[in-house]
Amino acid sequence: MTIITAPTRSPAYLRPALYAGVLLTLVATVTPLVDFATADGIGDHVRSAYPDWPADDVAKDRMAITVYLMAVGILGLVGWMWTLAAVAGGKRSARAIGTTLFALGVTFHLTTLSVGGEAYSTIVPPLHGTIAALPSLAGLIVVVGLWRRRQR
Repeated sequence: MTIITAPTRSPAYLRPALYAGVLLTLVATVTPLVDFATADGIGDHVRSAYPDWPADDVAKDRMAITVYLMAVGILGLVGWMWTLAAVAGGKRSARAIGTTLFALGVTFHLTTLSVGGEAYSTIVPPLHGTIAALPSLAGLIVVVGLWRRRQR
């Protein structure tokens, strides 16, 4: 098993922040699936926006929102793994990779939290949008850690 260590010039909190980002992204990726199978908050969100829709149309929209959230989560996991590999390998490109992926992640999350449509105030339910945005907090810590030098 390979132990990932931060580059020698990186702050000590970098590695835990990377792992926190992976964990938060896993939670954000699985949450819509759990909701789909249990509470159906996404379905309730669709039904409240379109009360006259037949059950079949509600199911299609619910599935589309669930698949979108899971796809963004999977892409996020790929990004975290890429950043982890760059940091573990001590690559100079770790800063560029981490910063670029952070910017992309924040863009996705702000879009998820703010885009509405016809009857929707936001297409993604606010709870799911908030959960999906949590990895960006870890991403911010990682980017700061990548650009700061270790204090001796």
